[in-house]
Order: sequence, then structure tokens, then C-alpha cells
Amino acid sequence: MTGDVSSLFDLRGRRAVVTGGASGIGRASAGLLAAAGASVTVCDLRAEAAEEAAAALRAEGAEAVAVALDVADPAAVEAAFAEIVGRTGGVDVLVNSAGISIRRNAFDLDPADWRRVMDVNVAGTFLCARAAARGMVERRSGAIVNVASIMGFSGGGIYPNPSYQASKGAVVNLTRALAVEWAPAGVRVNAVAPTWVRTAFIGELEANAPTMERIRGMTPLGRIAEAQEVAAAILFLASPAAAMTTGHILAVDGGYLAQ
Repeated sequence: MTGDVSSLFDLRGRRAVVTGGASGIGRASAGLLAAAGASVTVCDLRAEAAEEAAAALRAEGAEAVAVALDVADPAAVEAAFAEIVGRTGGVDVLVNSAGISIRRNAFDLDPADWRRVMDVNVAGTFLCARAAARGMVERRSGAIVNVASIMGFSGGGIYPNPSYQASKGAVVNLTRALAVEWAPAGVRVNAVAPTWVRTAFIGELEANAPTMERIRGMTPLGRIAEAQEVAAAILFLASPAAAMTTGHILAVDGGYLAQ
């Protein structure tokens, strides 16, 4: 066996964009992409939080900037990516991590909340992928990693959350559709499907000891994930190590979906 293993994960010279990059999985992913050598644009709805995350990366020696972005706004997405391309010259890696959850059962879920979840989780993923892929297709190279969820494959069973589950199911098949469409141009599109992850996103759930005990009990590895563990899977899918991988949904779930 020959070759330098580190080169499989070498992103030097690559220009990465991470939506939802100011916190949670997005922030952990921005950090790993930067550690692998990529320059990183941190996009987030919260401008100050995005700048704080980018500043933290710069303090560690990375090349990083921040762009405020509402992924659910088509005009804002086009403007943001035009700004990013103008600054950096292009996008080589996109991580679609921006997402929301409104935990309501079907009868209590307001239609406006349903639409908001779909706009952010599904339309936002599509709009950003399309904006980034234009240049990737022209250059015949690029990697997109979407953040789906185990709830894109499961009806849950712990608490009702139909809008989130439907949105992540859509992200799963959107990932496959875009992978097939853009593969002839050398653009890879994959997704991760995390279990519950220890971030502010599930803060309300973590405060509920019985619910967390049920989650751990339904997970073969017996625990929830850390953001860095999901980010490691994202780094793999974005890197040369995954050069022959597209249209794949990588579960980072402690065995939850294997049951």
C-alpha cells in the first residue's frame, strides 16, 4: 500500500461554505474543514454569531469570513452566493447545515410553522445547493454535503414531529436527485443523517431526563452524538477520500437505523 493517508482529507486550496455555520453541527464542520486546509465562509441567519464563528477560526490561523444569510429567501441566497463568489472566486465545498425544528403534533401544528420548516430545511437546502453548483458544474468539480436526519428514515416513536420528519425525508431524496443530475459534471452530492446531537438544537429535550433515557435506550451505542462526530462524517464526504461516493446518506446514529 502506498500514498499519504493525510492527502485523502487534504482540502488546501478548496473554498468551503457552511450554512448554519455559527453553531452546532455547522460550526463543528466549519472548524474541521478549516483544519483540513479549506478557506471557509460561515453563513448564518444571525450575522453577529456568524462573524464570531469566523473570527474564532481566524484566531486559529484559518482563512474565514462571515456572510449573513436567510436560506429560505431565494433572493438572499442568490445575493449571498454572488458575494461569496466575488470574494473567493468560487465554491468547491458546500455544507447545508442550516435547519430548524418546530416540535408539534399534527393537530397542533400551525400551517405557517409547517411552511417555515419546509422553507428552511428543504427549500433552503435546494436553493443553496443550486447556487453553489452552478460554478461547480462549470469547473466539473465540487462536493455538496446536506444535513438530513435519522428522522428522514423513521417515523420517530419518541415524540411527534411531522414537519421535521417530512422535511428531512425530502432532504434525503433531494440529495439523491441532485447527485444523479450533477454526477456527469463531476459534482458529488451526499448527506449525513445524524441521530440526536448534543447541541443547543436539542437543549429542550436534554432537560427532559425521561425522554433522553428513552433515546439512549433506543440507540445501540447507548448515547447521543457529539457535533464533532457528525462533522467528521461531513469532512469525509467533502474530501478526496470520498471521490467515488455520491448520492449516499451516511447515518451517524449509533446504530439507531440498524435495528
